[in-house]
Amino acid sequence: MDWVPFVFGTIKVVALGTGMFFAIKWHYDQGKKIGMRAVLRASAKMVAIFVLAVVILGAVTFGLSSMLGLDLSY
Repeated sequence: MDWVPFVFGTIKVVALGTGMFFAIKWHYDQGKKIGMRAVLRASAKMVAIFVLAVVILGAVTFGLSSMLGLDLSY
């Protein structure tokens, strides 16, 4: 049973590495096809959505923690 983590870990690394390679290649090819300006615009939108989601999640978490009576002071 000592070999199981090594085998499954190797399979996981190979599968994720292959997936990352093809994901990067696909995005690179899409960037060449539609133009760099559109890619930058889409990237900026995704960053803005991510930051907004993090802020909303933080606010909801803080509100829920306060509502449950947890001490949030340092």
